[in-house]
Amino acid sequence: MAETKKIATRESFGLALCELAKDHPEIVVLDADLAAATKTDIFKKAYPDRFFDCGISEGNMIGVAAGLASCGKVPFAASFAMFATGRAYEQIRNSVGYPHLNVKIAGSHAGISVGEDGATHQCCEDLALMRTIPGMVVLNPADHYEMTEAVKASFAYNGPVYIRLGRLAIESFNDPETYHFEIGKGITLKEGNDVTVIATGLVVYEALKAVRALEAKGINARLINMHTIKPIDQEIIIKAAKETGRIITVEEHNIIGGLGEAVCSVTSEHCPVPVTRIGIEDTYGHSGPALGLLAEFGLDAEGLEKRIQAIVKQ
Repeated sequence: MAETKKIATRESFGLALCELAKDHPEIVVLDADLAAATKTDIFKKAYPDRFFDCGISEGNMIGVAAGLASCGKVPFAASFAMFATGRAYEQIRNSVGYPHLNVKIAGSHAGISVGEDGATHQCCEDLALMRTIPGMVVLNPADHYEMTEAVKASFAYNGPVYIRLGRLAIESFNDPETYHFEIGKGITLKEGNDVTVIATGLVVYEALKAVRALEAKGINARLINMHTIKPIDQEIIIKAAKETGRIITVEEHNIIGGLGEAVCSVTSEHCPVPVTRIGIEDTYGHSGPALGLLAEFGLDAEGLEKRIQAIVKQ
């Protein structure tokens, strides 16, 4: 097993971009006056002539990215998820999605783990917004190594991609020596036949700790890391539904429109089984320490262990 890193995926994003740009001069980076927070400042220091700060004007940033893409560049446009997907939604839909341009959008500081910034900045709707845009690939990597590979895969893909970045430093659990990332393919982290847990992003590691603890209590849960929300891996979901008979989804996102509903769409059409969605239940977050908020909303390992155990016992 390679070195375990505790690092925020936003920083992993910045480092991966900088490394990738060494061999690809067509990569350019845009930011909306938040380079220090989104970690695109790592790229800025290495390639100042390929970095564009568009100021607090996210819609304009997306328009500039679209123009650069139409000229053969591969732009990565970053801001807080709330602004990158919310404030600039119309520009993403009409200027990037409709002409299917090769623009990569990075939404940092997503979910309640933004912490003290509070409800206005805790974007729990970004995955839902980006899922609705035809042809948009939606990625939500879970740790440092997965984010590194996701950046490479998004660059290799010719078309619009949304990548979700987290603020909170998290433990890595993937082994880069054996890890393989493929857009649209979920990864089974643990086998099991009692129930299937499908998690995405930052809470995958929390879910992993929870299912390991449950195994000691006699509950053998399968765990799937669904790093791609769109296109969703139908094959792995249908297989899990047939073999375990029940699915639980876990996401640091509103249960409306995110991973849970994407999974429900697959099961309802191909293999109807009970699906329980664990996430932000149609509410706003609030200011507080990131880890405390995860615990409050039942998205830490202890909370997930209790919830999964209760669901299995029903």
